[in-house]
Amino acid sequence: MASVDPEHNEEEQTQAEEEDTGAQIAPIIKLEEVSVTTGEEDEDTLLDLKSKLYRFDKDGNQWKERGSGTVKFLKHKVSGKVRLVMRQSKTLKICANHLITAGMTVQEHAGNEKSCVWHASDYADGELKEEMFCIRFASIENCKNFMEMFQEVAESQKKQEENEDASATAEALEKLSFGEEKSKDKAPEEKASPANETAALEEKASPAKETAAPAEETKAELKKDDVEKKSEDSSP
Repeated sequence: MASVDPEHNEEEQTQAEEEDTGAQIAPIIKLEEVSVTTGEEDEDTLLDLKSKLYRFDKDGNQWKERGSGTVKFLKHKVSGKVRLVMRQSKTLKICANHLITAGMTVQEHAGNEKSCVWHASDYADGELKEEMFCIRFASIENCKNFMEMFQEVAESQKKQEENEDASATAEALEKLSFGEEKSKDKAPEEKASPANETAALEEKASPAKETAAPAEETKAELKKDDVEKKSEDSSP
């Protein structure tokens, strides 16, 4: 009885499976490509790390898991503002979404070098809420990178706000000085206006009128004296 080679049978079976029959199967449903917007198109990513986020529940006085996913620092290309965004890895639901503003701080969680905590006005639920967050990373290095970036962004936002205040002050002073120069330019124009010239001429002419009035009165008196003298001469 001839022996059967197992390897030979496996090769023949593989060739039979890989053989192209030429048959074409049309898809049952045709899916169209759909463009998806994330709201991050106008922002640059400064940091992108995998982590697990917790939120402190004041009512229960305990930490509650918010979700596991990727935390990002996103800087807007125009305004320069930076926000922290974290989405759950599978559902892409937003766990945290808030701006990093001047004065915000982050600190290491007590007893865990892989975790850190901070306060923020968060908008993940569609309305601003004061939250206390705790985030945990897979390594101490990632946690340090997160904290360093957090503090760096907060400092940069502080400088940006100071520059904006300085620019606003300079603009206000410029408008004020421009208004003063404009009022000075108007003053000479008012002095040289035709109305002012006419008033000045009238003021100059008024003394002449006053001097002319006494002269007329003197003539009238002289005529009166002549008449009276003639009448006296002709009287008997």
